Amino acid sequence: MISDIHPFSVAEHTYGVQLSSTGRGARLARLLAVERVRAWGLAACLDATAQVVAELASNAVTHGLVPGRDFRMTLAVTADVLRIEVTDARHECLPPAPARGHSAAAPVSGGEQHEGGRGLRVVEAFADRWGVTPGPDDHGGAAPSTRPYKTVWAEIRLGPGASVAPWANGETGAER
Repeated sequence: MISDIHPFSVAEHTYGVQLSSTGRGARLARLLAVERVRAWGLAACLDATAQVVAELASNAVTHGLVPGRDFRMTLAVTADVLRIEVTDARHECLPPAPARGHSAAAPVSGGEQHEGGRGLRVVEAFADRWGVTPGPDDHGGAAPSTRPYKTVWAEIRLGPGASVAPWANGETGAER
């Protein structure tokens, strides 16, 4: 299963982009994700992709904002799963644990009162699974490459017969 190993080590196609932690960056994440999934020939999951990316990117901008730090969106397709990841700089601000049998990669900090999380119901409605993968903790003096972060991810199972377009490796419209 994809959650048992790093998804990008088995991914057939990946796409990642770093965006500003602004409303414009969140909207751009949604637009870029939809266009990439369309270019990959996965039209059946365009709506789910748009909804999940919109929510995760909006959360990164709203709850994961650290001045001067961007967020990153990554898409990966395996044989039967589209994985969406949004990474932000607020490792200590974790979303509430997934419900309805959705599995989380990490436990949510105990004892905190979460005022948000209602928007993650959208993610639960459109994704087959979602969770949080924490980055390194900030123990002071961390090297720039190990700055604290968290990644919120969602997986959308591709329907039977879904196949990625032959030119889906970035060169749209030309077969390799």
